[in-house]
Amino acid sequence: MDYINRIRNLREDFDKSQQEIADYLGTSQTMYARYERGANEMPIRHLLKLAEYYRVSLDYLCGLTDRKTPYPPK
Repeated sequence: MDYINRIRNLREDFDKSQQEIADYLGTSQTMYARYERGANEMPIRHLLKLAEYYRVSLDYLCGLTDRKTPYPPK
């Protein structure tokens, strides 16, 4: 579950609180904290939104690569 470390590290790198990210995802801070601890698996829809938000590839976010390939422009 490499994404657990990635979502926490990215959030901290962007100086965001758990509440700010939870609001962006449309979930509660408590649930988001559970995702970061690995107590609950994060739904794919949230992973996709975070990859877009942080401008990283889903492969990076999920731990399949260590390269922060920029998210393709819209």
